Amino acid sequence: MHRTHTCGQLTLSQLNQQVTLSGWVQKSRDLGGTTFIDMRDRYGITQLVINSDDDETLRTKSRELGREFVIKVVGQVVERSNKNPKISTGDIEIRVSNLEILNPAKLPPFMIEDETDGGEELRMKYRYLDLRRNPVRNNLILRHKMAQEIRKYLDAQDFLEVETPVLIKSTPEGARDFVVPSRMNAGEFYALPQSPQTFKQLLMVSGFDRYFQIVKCFRDEDLRADRQPEFTQIDCEMAFIEQEDILNLFEGLTRHMFKTIKGLEFNDFPRMLYADAMRLYGSDKPDIRFGMEFVELKNNTLPKNQQPQTWKSENEFPVFANAQMVVGINAKACAHYTRKQLDELTDFVKRQQIGATGLIYMRHNDDGSIKSSVDKFYTELELKNWAIAFNSQPGDLLLIMAGQKDKVRKQLNELRLEMGNRLALRDKNKFAPLWVIDFPLLEWDEESERYHAMHHPFTSPKPEDIDMLDTNPGEVRANAYDLVINGTEIGGGSIRIHDKTLQSLMFKHLGFTPDEAQKQFGFLLEAFEYGAPPHGGIAFGFDRLVSIFAGLDSIRDVIAFPKNNSGRDVMIDSPSTIDEKQMKELSIKTVL
Repeated sequence: MHRTHTCGQLTLSQLNQQVTLSGWVQKSRDLGGTTFIDMRDRYGITQLVINSDDDETLRTKSRELGREFVIKVVGQVVERSNKNPKISTGDIEIRVSNLEILNPAKLPPFMIEDETDGGEELRMKYRYLDLRRNPVRNNLILRHKMAQEIRKYLDAQDFLEVETPVLIKSTPEGARDFVVPSRMNAGEFYALPQSPQTFKQLLMVSGFDRYFQIVKCFRDEDLRADRQPEFTQIDCEMAFIEQEDILNLFEGLTRHMFKTIKGLEFNDFPRMLYADAMRLYGSDKPDIRFGMEFVELKNNTLPKNQQPQTWKSENEFPVFANAQMVVGINAKACAHYTRKQLDELTDFVKRQQIGATGLIYMRHNDDGSIKSSVDKFYTELELKNWAIAFNSQPGDLLLIMAGQKDKVRKQLNELRLEMGNRLALRDKNKFAPLWVIDFPLLEWDEESERYHAMHHPFTSPKPEDIDMLDTNPGEVRANAYDLVINGTEIGGGSIRIHDKTLQSLMFKHLGFTPDEAQKQFGFLLEAFEYGAPPHGGIAFGFDRLVSIFAGLDSIRDVIAFPKNNSGRDVMIDSPSTIDEKQMKELSIKTVL
């Protein structure tokens, strides 16, 4: 028997019992007459003690131990004289009578401690060692608990967990597919699924009116902190429902998760129109833990009778005069910012990732006076009118940007989030969920000069907007919704098209010829002819949800074996080349 108990289990209730434990050596301290050993497994740490009057063979063996040696001990549970309240076994220790080295270990390349000395790349190369650390292990335990609670909740709501294929057909919409060559069908390829979208719709046609799956998905796209080439979705679909049914049910799931995992309770989640999210925050996933909403001083895209009031001088600031939009935020109590701090903010928005040309500021000083970086272009009265528009108080700082509408909103959003970080307004222990609804159905792509689906080609337009598909497609709203928490899109979905005629019209507006639509999605169009019910669904990014609950910025930390920013698994050295024999079997020619 390798163990009677785990290293996190023993307390004074087992006093004087003989026990057997197995685990890893966390550290060993030889104090001359007495040796103390901390032994660890995934359940905790237990202190072992070997005294000077113990068997010489036992003492000799204890001196051979190094960090991460795998050992088995037999001993008696005794009360610890110097108790450690920080661990569950801190009241006891094991007086060892027998010690067996099950496997020695090389010195690890970094410390297996909560606060390690290993950099990220090194820890990813030795991920199996990194997983021994409490913070990483605890993230995976959290992930496990969340998956169990999700299954419990959805099972109680009559959802069936159904597995869908991993080898599917490549489609032209969305992100790039990972493709898999078929040996038996030379020159043809499978694709790994970006989502089980069409299959879950087919399950609705099949009469499985409530489906879910915690499923792996794959996208060949550029990586960042919240993206991996393979990721996990909580994928769900329902038949005979409307948008309100889905919002209520999956808001319920999210509230259930917060209550059971975090001990937090929420009222109904607020709902925000996509148009308002863009107008007030410059983002379709706004972080509403703090205010700092946008204020427009100019918006040339609006009719004259809807223009914000502007205050112009004869010698108006040229950048403002030539801009489509002038918009800013009020950073409360920041008028004390130094010139150096303001220059740092200007450099921040000029970074290549953001792309702004500059930043205008206006200080509303504590004495009520106003000082701006464009004083020579505006009168004091005009600047005071700006303060009124921003509801500015003495001590506030206005940060203003100008440019093309969509670009300047995105740029100001980045600045708003940066100010939220600098002012400690983005507390990871505070959660602000909301629904963003009424997205545009289509978005224009300048490069391809055609419309693309903002979500996917199967999203239903709002019924009252269908007539605009032919006349004004850019204004058609989608029956789509996103769940956002703390500025991160956690889930998104839509009511689907279930009518062949409307789906064919959608393909037409996306630039598909009838033959192309038939080739790519003929199976779905045909299925709609056999009685497709009204249906819709949602998919949650499970990795993102876990990382939010764990208070982490990167989803890599909640995935057992993640890829790095180059899409590589540096532990197993993947992706890698394959030999010529495999290439030949797959009918793939070597490209030099």
